[in-house]
Amino acid sequence: MLEDLTPYIQKSSYNTGDYWPALLESSSYQNKIYGFPRDIGVEALYYNKDLLDKAGVAYPTDKWTWDDLKAALQKLSVVEANGRVKQYGLAMEGGKWSLWLNQNKASMLDDMRNPSKCTLTEPAALDAIKFFAGLMNDKLAMRDADLSQAGGDAAVFQSGQAAMIIQNSSRVSAFNTAGLKYDVAPVPIPANGQRAASAGGAAWVMSAKSDNKDAAWTFLSWLQSADGGEKLYTLSGEIFPALKTVAQSDAFLKSGSPPANRQAFLTEAENAKVGRFGYFPDWDEMGGSIIDSGLQKVWAGEQTADEAVPAICTQVDAFLKDKGYPKQ
Repeated sequence: MLEDLTPYIQKSSYNTGDYWPALLESSSYQNKIYGFPRDIGVEALYYNKDLLDKAGVAYPTDKWTWDDLKAALQKLSVVEANGRVKQYGLAMEGGKWSLWLNQNKASMLDDMRNPSKCTLTEPAALDAIKFFAGLMNDKLAMRDADLSQAGGDAAVFQSGQAAMIIQNSSRVSAFNTAGLKYDVAPVPIPANGQRAASAGGAAWVMSAKSDNKDAAWTFLSWLQSADGGEKLYTLSGEIFPALKTVAQSDAFLKSGSPPANRQAFLTEAENAKVGRFGYFPDWDEMGGSIIDSGLQKVWAGEQTADEAVPAICTQVDAFLKDKGYPKQ
């Protein structure tokens, strides 16, 4: 069991306002905070400068839309006469699909905290799913299964098999070690859409059975302080920090290492929102076994969104009803 940190926060006046928007909600339950996220998993668009230069594609900016992204991918993807793809424009893990959904102002459920029904059949949601699936069907982006077999997005980006990837800051250290010529930009959004970064990260917690809770709190609050653990982890290049003051400091922005446009991560973090995953106990089971499992058929090109999504929603609605949602 986890210890409720709320009393310690109140007693010590710990500054929870320094966390990115909605981030603490990922480690909270029923208005009680049970953990402090060490980082925030916001994604950026990584791009290989050499491959973009070769294809005559301008480097992406924070003004790019989905249309701009697709136009760039059409120039970057190299398909041989036999249909084999020599180089993909984009590689993105299928599990990140909800980024497109939330950017298009859509949602999986009518309430991500206490849902009553699936909303993936709504037009904005279907359009987002079709956009991602269309990139794969048109051979502009790698299929999720192919990406996994190729060793993941870091492997295909480093080998030049993909000119762009969408990923969080966890790839920075590896790409710098490999000496890649790359940079990052905010993820393109649809016209009239919104930025919708993931408000989640790995969290430090305290056991409810700890023998010395006061000492545990002292260490935990140091780990999550701007001059303590957060700064050390940031200087090591391991994380994009959960604390805004650390991300806005020279420790992150002027590290002296690529990417040059580190501001892209801040742009995304400033727009972190609830919606990329559920905030209720049965989310992992429902999200994994029904939603993600059903959408794999779309990412694989075995079904269209119009074929797969209504069946997914039927299963989700039955699951929610069986589990007694919405909770009173």
